[in-house]
Amino acid sequence: MFYVSGEIYFIEWDILTINSSRVILTFLFDWISLTFMGYVSLISSLVLLYRTYYIEGDRYFFRFISLVYLFVLSIFFLILSPNIIRILLGWDGLGLVSYCLVIYYQNNKSANAGIITILSNRIGDVAILLSISWLLNFGSWNFFYLQFIYSYDSIKFIIFFVIIAAITKRAQMPFSAWLPAAIAAPTPVSALVHSSTLVTAGVYLLIRFNYLLGLNNFLFYVGVLTMFISGLGANFENDLKKIIALSTLSQLGLMIITLSMGFYELSFFHLLAHALFKSLLFLCAGVFIHSIGDIQDIRHLGGLIFSCPITSFYFIGSSLALCGFPFLTGFYSKDLILEVYFILRINSFIYILIFFSTIFTITYSVRLVYFLFFKNMGVKSFINLEERLSIVNPMRFLFIASIIAGRIISWFYFPCFSILLPFYMKISILIGLTVFSVIIFFFNRRKSVKFIYQSKKLVYFLGSIWFLPFISTVLFMPILKIGEAIVKFFDQGWLEHLGGQNLIYSLRYYSSKIDYFLYLNIKSYLIRFFFICFFVFILFYLNSLNRAWLWSCQGSSYF
Repeated sequence: MFYVSGEIYFIEWDILTINSSRVILTFLFDWISLTFMGYVSLISSLVLLYRTYYIEGDRYFFRFISLVYLFVLSIFFLILSPNIIRILLGWDGLGLVSYCLVIYYQNNKSANAGIITILSNRIGDVAILLSISWLLNFGSWNFFYLQFIYSYDSIKFIIFFVIIAAITKRAQMPFSAWLPAAIAAPTPVSALVHSSTLVTAGVYLLIRFNYLLGLNNFLFYVGVLTMFISGLGANFENDLKKIIALSTLSQLGLMIITLSMGFYELSFFHLLAHALFKSLLFLCAGVFIHSIGDIQDIRHLGGLIFSCPITSFYFIGSSLALCGFPFLTGFYSKDLILEVYFILRINSFIYILIFFSTIFTITYSVRLVYFLFFKNMGVKSFINLEERLSIVNPMRFLFIASIIAGRIISWFYFPCFSILLPFYMKISILIGLTVFSVIIFFFNRRKSVKFIYQSKKLVYFLGSIWFLPFISTVLFMPILKIGEAIVKFFDQGWLEHLGGQNLIYSLRYYSSKIDYFLYLNIKSYLIRFFFICFFVFILFYLNSLNRAWLWSCQGSSYF
């Protein structure tokens, strides 16, 4: 209804009024915020139903549930606020709660992943703080109105800070290293983080600033690079959850590309479609990992189509939706985005990158399905893993949504239209798949693929997002060492010696000397009595000398 009528409602809640000072909370209700809130509520509720099986018997069960509720509350703050201050509350809340959830298992891997997650997100928090300070020049923190009043040149610094904040939260290049590391969190948390909450916060913020972004070349190149590198890296990764995380990174790059071209509605459409099948992928992966003995390496898995038939069916269906299989949810958003891009004036090099990035989505999905279901694992395939009703029901709902939601959203939000493209562009993906398959088959016969996999350096380079985790950690370690030296030698060294600690020691030393004269024993009493008597005698003696001098002066004046 809000979409059809084009209505936007602002609801102001006057929380506190003291004299002329008022604290007002403003909520923004339009078709974007209401739709996104519905999706977040739906996916988070299904994940919380799923968690009863996954986290049962955990010692800190209620702590986990409370953190998930805080996570959802933070994204609601972000969605409903047209004010940059309250956006910071939701933004910072997402960062802090995600850190607590990533380190939930309390081991070295979780601690390292939590540190890189919180430090990467703090860059975006600083950018939001700088945009808040710059908005003081305009007399209001309600950014929603400013983009209709001022031109791009007037608030270009705010746009710059918002873009920096968005690409850190969206894990775009060069801040992509934290998203694959965040898989150290429990799988239900990964389903929330990678589908509809944390990583989508950056795109939602850019959607709110879409009137000022327009055609943005910087965002376009960042999105293309992220999409290509993450898709290539997923084909050389062996960790199940990390492959799905790199898939999320690739789809985020596609959303950024769409936003940079000015089609924020299509980007929002793909955001909604991606949230459904990506959360289903993580829930299915959680069942596999939890059932097979916490094994995440796909080389040690296999035959799961016999052990977990229902979950395997859902996993294959969501993978097809991710690839853009016709008439599934991903098809309606991805096909529309690619066709709209092909209509524009195309750079051939960028076209090739986007083409291969789309092909990579299919190749790593097929590779993952082969390793999980069709690879022979001997007697492991006869293990009957338990699929409870409490975990099948949430996945069933998400699977149905992954099939029909794209069609419903396409009919509702986008009227009937027709896109006419050259024939070679329409079948370019099909031709590319055929050529790609022939090349792989030819290389396999020439044992080139075996050579590539035996070349550990090349595999490490392609599978590590081009050394980005190395650059994001090791490169900045000297800076952290400098900070450690400053704390050790300045804050805890000279500053303490010349400041607080030395002052305390000095006062303690001199007060102890003063206390020496307050001891109540017979020796100190006699010494004090002697000194007092001596002092009184000296006073009397000086007084007598003074009186004699006065008498002598009076006698001389008389004569």
